[in-house]
Amino acid sequence: MGVRLMVVDDHRLLAEALASALKLRGHRVLAAAAPTSGAAELVVSRAPEVCLFGTASPAAPGVFDPITRIGRERPQVAVVVLGPVPSPRGIAAAFAAGAAGYVRHDERIEGVERAMLKARAGESAIAPQLLRGAFAELLNPAVQPDDEGRRLLRMLTPREAEVLVRVAEGEGTRLIAAGMDIAPSTARTHVQRVLMKLGVGSRLEAAALAARTGLLERAAATGVTPQGPYIPGQRG
Repeated sequence: MGVRLMVVDDHRLLAEALASALKLRGHRVLAAAAPTSGAAELVVSRAPEVCLFGTASPAAPGVFDPITRIGRERPQVAVVVLGPVPSPRGIAAAFAAGAAGYVRHDERIEGVERAMLKARAGESAIAPQLLRGAFAELLNPAVQPDDEGRRLLRMLTPREAEVLVRVAEGEGTRLIAAGMDIAPSTARTHVQRVLMKLGVGSRLEAAALAARTGLLERAAATGVTPQGPYIPGQRG
């Protein structure tokens, strides 16, 4: 017997593709929607048997809040999370929010279907290997290095860190030179050293890496902030 379900994912194309595949297998898809932040409203209004909840960030704060609301307002709906290979924290967060299952988003459609049926029957739907991996990591945690932003910042001199902050703010070589009261040739040298140390090939890549790893926030916390462009007759 087919499952009456909804598919929500932050990527609408993924939601629609999965919904189409499940329809072909005889299931009744009430909706395929994005983003997941609106899942609770849809589930409360449509009352499916199962909600497939796709997320790329299972450990992100608040990502499973809609599942908590679904459990409170539609406790009969079983929610199965589709996500990447999770950390133990990701799995724990999903089940703590009330999820009935967790399936890797690269699972075959047969695996997703099995999880749906188990969840509808009131069983926990999670692959044994995911549980084994989670327990192994909990019992034998890897030594965690300092976060990436801090590690990268330690590679840079204070002057290079300021150059990176200026690069991230979109300043060109002349503005960097004026703002730091150095020659343009010196500014170019600093930029090249920053790119080399970060292992990137362009200023855009350096800015993206700095933003992604929190390096800019680390730099600001240590007092590395631009003083503004140099204006003749004014120091700052």
